[in-house]
Parts: sequence; structure tokens; C-alpha cells
Amino acid sequence: MQHRELGNSGVEVSEIGFGAWVVGTDWWGDRSDEQAVEMVETALDAGVTYVDTGDVYGHGDSEEIIGRAIDGRRDEVTLATKIGYDFYNNPQAGHGELPKELDREYLETAFERSLDRLDTDHVDLLQLHNANVDEVTPEVRDLLAEWKADGRVRALGWALGPSIGWLAEGDAAVEYEEFDAVQTVFNCFEQEPGRHFVDTIRETGSDTSVIARVPHSSGLLNEQVTPDTVLEDGDHRSHRPTEWYETGWEKVEAIRFLEEPDHAEGTRTMAQAAIRWLLAHDEVASVTPTFRDADDIAEWSAAGVPPLSETEYERVDELYARNFDIDRDDGMDVLRTSVDGEDIEAAGLDKRAASY
Repeated sequence: MQHRELGNSGVEVSEIGFGAWVVGTDWWGDRSDEQAVEMVETALDAGVTYVDTGDVYGHGDSEEIIGRAIDGRRDEVTLATKIGYDFYNNPQAGHGELPKELDREYLETAFERSLDRLDTDHVDLLQLHNANVDEVTPEVRDLLAEWKADGRVRALGWALGPSIGWLAEGDAAVEYEEFDAVQTVFNCFEQEPGRHFVDTIRETGSDTSVIARVPHSSGLLNEQVTPDTVLEDGDHRSHRPTEWYETGWEKVEAIRFLEEPDHAEGTRTMAQAAIRWLLAHDEVASVTPTFRDADDIAEWSAAGVPPLSETEYERVDELYARNFDIDRDDGMDVLRTSVDGEDIEAAGLDKRAASY
């Protein structure tokens, strides 16, 4: 497992990270706490030492499970969590978004509770969770800087979402000197706004790193969602339009060439190729796939998977520019949003605000 630095923070993360939203919730299948702990331990043994959780995942359950899993191994782990959603005072309605709270008093309380659940005196990366750009005031930034100065936080980040977008927020994370990382949905099928942030980092000379989540485009690129898959009503992906899946399967076929590299260094699975495409960007510090079991961990963290050649990367780039030669819409524009959509539109990304 290779490692990369978050910005110039001195914090190193494994190129493949463990997205701990999978534990503490039932969004990706039911598992006992013991099974969840064992899964984290399996990832650590495989070299997946960057662990990315959040206080809202399972309303604290994910952090508690991670705290148990890394007990006695804290020095092996680059530990990240997120704060900003007020689940303490608001009920959860299905997968709906909770109200956010970035008041100083609330953030101080939330952070202390996270540290308690994680059973640690510091985190290596603390991220604001889906904060709107106007919520990250100078007071908030000063508080984050205080935590960094007193050692309770080693690096700071801004995790974007929940929909694909949030362009203004990512640009702010790149601009503000406090932030070492910006986390966003990024994969070779859903390249905006991740691609925009990479370009901005290059153009400005910023030290900000990108953490890529949803690298497998919600099951398409790891082929865990195929034409034969029946998604349960509770599956978080069931809200996606049929057109998205149909065009996605065609895109997978268009990039099958990535499974047979154009250089004699071995083969790749489609899931591995999707990760290597992201890591072809120097600005991407870590990729956090959704591991469902030990087989996923073994495959996606495997050493010796050949990187993409420049020719392969350019071929994917050309296909993306032509929409993979598909002349139908994928039905996802209504789900790509950034605040009210104006910054997305101004950037020429042809997206509009979400309708829900």
C-alpha cells in the first residue's frame, strides 16, 4: 500500500481508505457490531490505514465501532471524522438530510463527543460535513485553527455533498488556507466537480488534496449493480433513475479495455481500474470505496495492480468528452446541485439545482 500526504499537513493517508459509513448503518447491508469490527481489522491488516468516519453515521455508532476496532492500534491508523449535522436534537427521517449546525458551542460539544466515542485524544483529519459555504464563517475557521494548534486535529478538510455538486464549497476549501483536503464524489463516470477541483488546484498552485468517494459510481464500476440486480426499497441507490443504470452499463462496456492494460504488468478488474483512474491524479490523496466484505477489501487494496498508462487515461478522457458515445441523458441532472445551482451553471457544467 502506497501513501500520500494531505496537502502540506504532514499527515499521510493510505491510497485506499476505509469509508466507515458502511459500519454503524444498514445502508449497505446488515452486520453485527462484531462483524463490523472484524471488517475494519481486516482492512487494517491489508494496509488500508486511512479510516474515514463521521459522527452522523448511525448517530455515533460508526465512531464507536471504529473506536473499538482500532483499540491498541491507534498509532497504525490515520483517523478522520466529520461533524456538522445536528442529530442530537433532530429525528432522522429515512435517508433524508438532517439540519446542519455550525455554531461554535455546538461544534465544540460535537467534537468532544466524537473524541469520546473514538476513544482518542485527537483525530488526524477533521472534516466539516456538507457545510454550506456561507456557514463556514471566520469564527468557524478560527475554531478549527485553534484545534489544529492545540494538537487535537492534525489536518482539516471539507466533505462535500450530499448531492453531486457543491462547487462553491469545494472552491472555498481550495482557497482557504486552513483546509488541507476536500472530499467529493469523483469517479470516471461522474467527473464533475472533482475534475474542476483538480484543475483549480493545479492552476492556483494550492496544496489542497482531494479525497475521492463513490469511486465505483454507486455499484456500476465494481459491477455490484448489474442489469440483473434488484435493489431493495431501503437501498440508498434505489432513488436513481432507470436511465442512469442503463447508460452506466453501456459506459462500463466502453471501458472494458482497462481490464487488459496496454503494458505487460498484469491485469485489473473493473473495480481496480476505477480506483487506478482516480489515483492517476496526483492531487487525489486517497480513494474511499464502500467495502461490503473481506473480498472487496482484498480485491480493491491488492498490491501490484498496474497503474493506468497515459494512453489509457487519455482514452477514457476522450470517451468522457463524447459521453462514451451514448446519445441519451442519464436522468441525473436534477440530482447534481451546488447551493442553488448558480455556481454550477456559471462554471458551464450544465447542472441545475435538485428538485427535492
